[in-house]
Amino acid sequence: MIHHGCLLPTIYYIPNPPSSGHQCNSLPLAGRAGQLASFKANTIAAAWTGVQKQEVVCKRLDDNSIVQNNYCDPDSKPPENQRACNTEPCPPEWFIGDWSECSKTCDGGIRSRTVLCIRKIGPSEEETLDNINCLTHQPIEKEPCNNQSCPPQWVALDWSECTPKCGPGFKHRIVLCKSSDLLKTFPATQCQEESKPPVRIRCSLGRCPPPRWVTGDWGQCSAQCGLGQQMRRVQCLSYTGQASSECPETLRPPSMQQCESKCDSTPISNTEECKDVNKVAYCPLVLKFKFCSRAYFRQMCCKTCQGH
Repeated sequence: MIHHGCLLPTIYYIPNPPSSGHQCNSLPLAGRAGQLASFKANTIAAAWTGVQKQEVVCKRLDDNSIVQNNYCDPDSKPPENQRACNTEPCPPEWFIGDWSECSKTCDGGIRSRTVLCIRKIGPSEEETLDNINCLTHQPIEKEPCNNQSCPPQWVALDWSECTPKCGPGFKHRIVLCKSSDLLKTFPATQCQEESKPPVRIRCSLGRCPPPRWVTGDWGQCSAQCGLGQQMRRVQCLSYTGQASSECPETLRPPSMQQCESKCDSTPISNTEECKDVNKVAYCPLVLKFKFCSRAYFRQMCCKTCQGH
């Protein structure tokens, strides 16, 4: 023993380790008068197990107070022993992850999280087990969120066809202020005007065809017998049917053509029936220009052409 001043002799002492029935984290154990040793739990990196370490202290013999180790003989200090403890596997427990974002911002959504049954098999290692291995109640994995009603919103119907059918035009559509479930229609003032979708957009179905000449049917021949004339209507129309002045004159179809009606060849038996149809100066010209040989003019100017 080493004596310092008036201190009574001190001594290192190692008590017997506790029985296996004691817990790993046991309280200090008192030895004989003037002596003390204790077990101190300290977990180390071993699968499932912890370690009990035996701690040796230097203590006065008179009052059992602990003093510095230099009051004891260092050569007589025993080693600090240790032993394994809690060697049984750790019980499974629930791992609970963070909640996800809600699937909807309003009108009721769902959020979820990861819930696993795990068991630690080392300081930084674990295994995933079936949920039935965790004995406590399983935490929920999904729950409702954001159950408040959504504000009214704009709902746009389908676009109309482009009008007119060619050239620059517009498409139109109807935009309504509806409830989030689309079952109710509200006044437009209940939806935000700045977020309203457009109700009209420009469109084009290609260049319009140019105006063209459109002709009507030919009219009746002006002569009841022989040669005459017949007329028809010729118009310049746009693709919409409106009158236009942009048709090329060089492509204008004729509005008049010569025609011929079949004459009755039955001879005239009564001189009183032979008369000039035209009462003005038509027949004298027929005679002058020697057209009486033609059946049409002979019929029209029967009296004038007699004998010629």
